[in-house]
Amino acid sequence: MRRWDALADAYIEEYKARGVSEDYISHVEREIERWSAWLKRRRPKPKLDSIAADLHVRYVQDRTAFRARTTVYGVISKMRGFGDYLVLQGIWRENPLKWMQGPKVTPYHRMPKRIDGQDMKALWSAAAAGHSVYHRHLGITVLSLLYGTGLRRGELARLNVNDWNRDEGTLRIDGQKTGQERIVPVPRIVYHCIETYLPNRQNHLMKLGRLAEPALFLSRQGTRFKAELVSHLVRSLARRAGVKLHSVHQFRHSCASDLLASGASLPEVQRILGHSTVATTVRYLHIADPQRHDAMKLHPLNDWLMTEAA
Repeated sequence: MRRWDALADAYIEEYKARGVSEDYISHVEREIERWSAWLKRRRPKPKLDSIAADLHVRYVQDRTAFRARTTVYGVISKMRGFGDYLVLQGIWRENPLKWMQGPKVTPYHRMPKRIDGQDMKALWSAAAAGHSVYHRHLGITVLSLLYGTGLRRGELARLNVNDWNRDEGTLRIDGQKTGQERIVPVPRIVYHCIETYLPNRQNHLMKLGRLAEPALFLSRQGTRFKAELVSHLVRSLARRAGVKLHSVHQFRHSCASDLLASGASLPEVQRILGHSTVATTVRYLHIADPQRHDAMKLHPLNDWLMTEAA
C-alpha cells in the first residue's frame, strides 16, 4: 500500500491536466483518501497489487450504509475510475470494480428542489441589507446570476471581468464540467445588477491596491471569490433570511424549472445551462410542466363528451 498515495496523486494530476472542474476533482480525491484509509486499517494489511475483491465490496457497504442510491452510485463510479488507472499502470491485472453493480439510478429518482418566489425575495432582501456597500452589490449580483442564468457554483467563481460583454449583454462561461465554453445572454435585471456592481468592484480594488485582479467577483482581500466562498455567502444569506436552503445548486434547479414553466424550449434551456445532453434537462419537466395540464384542457375528447352530455 506504500505506492497508493503516489499513484493517487498522479491520478489526480491527470484529472487536473484534463481541465476537469475543481469541485469534481476534490470529490474524487476525498473518495480515494477514504478508500485508502479504510484499506490501511485492515489486518493483515492488504498488498496494493493483490487486494481481494470482497474487500472492495465490504468498503462500499461500510461507506454507503443508509446513503441515497445516487451516493452509492457515485462512490462506485469514482472507485472504478481509479481501478482503471491502476490497470493502466500495470498494478492490477484487471479491475474487479468493473463488475460491481451499483443501484439503478434514474434521472427522476431524486427530484431537484426549487426555491419558491417568497424565499427568493427573502434572500434578495437579506443581500440588500449587507454590512457594506460592496458586499450588498456582491450578494445581489451573485444571487441574480445564480438564479437568472443557472450558473454552477464553480462557473460563477471562475468568471473574469473580460467574460462580460456589455454591448451584447452576454457572459462567456468556462464550462469545465462539460469541457465546452458557452455564451449566455443575461436577463435585463441581471444586466443591471452586473453594471451596478462593476463600479463598486473597482472601488474595492482601488482601496486594496489590486487593480490587476481579473476575477469578476472578489473576496474581502480583493482575491478571487472561490466556490467555497460562494457557498458560504449563500448559506449566510439564507440563514439571515430564514430560508431553508440545501445547496447552491438549488438556484440552478429553480432557473431550469422556471424557464420551462415560462415556455422556454428544452434545447434553449439545455444551451443556457450547459447540459451535455438534453436528457439531463428533461428531468425538469417533472417539476415544471403546467403546460401539460393546459394542453389536456384542449383535448378534443373534452368537446366530444360535452356534446354527448348535452
